[in-house]
Amino acid sequence: MNFDWKFIVDMGIISVALLLGTLIRSKGRFFQKYLIPNSLTAGFILLVFYNWIGPLWGWTTVSLENMVFHFLNLSFIAMILRVGKKQESNKKAVFSMATTLVTQYALQCFVGTILTLIMIKTIFPGLFPGFGLFATLGFSLGPGQAFAIGTGWEQLGFDGLGSVGLTFGAIGFLLACFGGIFLINFGLRKGWIYPEHVSGLEKATVRAGVVKRGETAPDGTVENKTSAEAIDPLSFNAALILGTYLLSYLLLRVLNWLLAFAGPLGTELAVNLWGVMFIFCAVVAMFVKFILKSLNLEYIVDDQRMTRVAGFSVDFMVAASVGAISVAVLMEYWFPILIIAAVSGTVTIITHIWLSSRIFEDHSFYRAILIYGAVTGTLPTGLALLRIIDPEFETPASKDYMYASGIVFMIVIPILVTANMPAYGALRDSLVPTWIVFGIYAAYVALCFVLYLFLSGKDRFNRPADLWLKQKDLKVKREV
Repeated sequence: MNFDWKFIVDMGIISVALLLGTLIRSKGRFFQKYLIPNSLTAGFILLVFYNWIGPLWGWTTVSLENMVFHFLNLSFIAMILRVGKKQESNKKAVFSMATTLVTQYALQCFVGTILTLIMIKTIFPGLFPGFGLFATLGFSLGPGQAFAIGTGWEQLGFDGLGSVGLTFGAIGFLLACFGGIFLINFGLRKGWIYPEHVSGLEKATVRAGVVKRGETAPDGTVENKTSAEAIDPLSFNAALILGTYLLSYLLLRVLNWLLAFAGPLGTELAVNLWGVMFIFCAVVAMFVKFILKSLNLEYIVDDQRMTRVAGFSVDFMVAASVGAISVAVLMEYWFPILIIAAVSGTVTIITHIWLSSRIFEDHSFYRAILIYGAVTGTLPTGLALLRIIDPEFETPASKDYMYASGIVFMIVIPILVTANMPAYGALRDSLVPTWIVFGIYAAYVALCFVLYLFLSGKDRFNRPADLWLKQKDLKVKREV
């Protein structure tokens, strides 16, 4: 019978790669030492397959690109629908974490854009003027967003940018893993980590990534919120996610229809909105959660299963995103990718660690390592790094991050809205829009500096040559 098997076969290929990645980490000391995510290892296996083996049978990366787009949106919905426990939080700490996050967004945009403009004026005159924004899209926002927006630019006539976005996402994961483990070991030697948390580094389960026979998984048990006789709890929560995704799709279709009345400019804007669909997914998910709370039905949402669905989406998205990278495109843009990734990565590490030791009043290194993982890889990467030194999430770092991310989402909307300006300028052979967004990024950097002055202590400029200013919070009783 003539059924379409391509999507299922691609899912199967990704699944085999994930299993191989899990086997490699469970047996390979190198992968355990640097806590390389299984999905990243699987991605490089897929990269080889889809660039050199699959094409022999006419197999393309189209399905993988679609998966990156959809799994990104599903992961956003799953995480936002989570109800969570009502907890009090230190408002200053939350705002400080939000400030450090926005600072890295702004610095990555600023550094990437100025490097792009320099290359356009010197050795790479034909470079896409919005190229530098990939430093933020690939590092702070992740491969899914980088691919979605890069694909939107491709539809405007700039070829290969979707693959460039995936490449920056992969580099960000490598920077998160290797840089994160280096920082943790450096923090151990310097005494920045609570002694009782050091044992988390040596847990075989954390290193290998596989629970041995007879051991208990750290996640614990999952409490059912629905009767399995009526509907499986996982099916119910998955249906809630997919139903929200359908509402997001319908909302965007309606917006496309309305924008069509604005003429060619509106139609062009409508096309670009699909590249940032994750924003609409987030908004609709917040609306659905609000409705559930208004009807006192929020108890039916199973946070643990929502987290599992989000984790499933992220793992498959990361593997597919690396596998979908075109080596041909990578070879074409290798120089600007190398320059922007290297400089932006170095600036991210140095500025983030320097600022974190001076702006946070407690649990400074814990907050710093979580945010570092998030602004180079993704939030799950940041949580994985934090779990190494805080296995039970006893410090308030992870809780405060969730509150901070909501603030950040609202603050960085102008960055996302103006992302297409360099592309529009390039279509008119003008760099003026690129200089305008560069001015916006500079304003963000200035704003973050003012916030830093407001939030940091009186010793903010003491020993400026010290990458980390020794914190007094390690000498007092830690919070639980």
